[in-house]
Amino acid sequence: MIKQLPSKDLENYIKNNPKSILLDVRTEEEWNNDGKPDGEKMGLKTHFLSLQFADASFNTNFIEEFKKLNISKDHEILTMCMGGVRSQAAAELLTKENYNCVNISDGFLGNGEDAGWINSNLPCLK
Repeated sequence: MIKQLPSKDLENYIKNNPKSILLDVRTEEEWNNDGKPDGEKMGLKTHFLSLQFADASFNTNFIEEFKKLNISKDHEILTMCMGGVRSQAAAELLTKENYNCVNISDGFLGNGEDAGWINSNLPCLK
């Protein structure tokens, strides 16, 4: 089972888990239209790799492209999308590859229950 972490708890979580990295799995269009998280300002190495494309087709090379990022399996991967659904799927795929994943349950924009990255006033790139 994938651990769920709301954005409001992220800063404290990173302090206690310094080997965490952020993986934003939204589409390029979402990054351009909604913005990008600036995890680096929180000491969180950040990667951007789409799980799906704008036409909703699945990125069949997702695992292969992720492995090219050369992220050690001793790191904890915090997955994020718009509202927590695609990032959950990404976390499940990566867990099958023996990576340790945590899903940011409210994503970048929020999920109707929790505020999300941007509404939690976490750092964003322009």
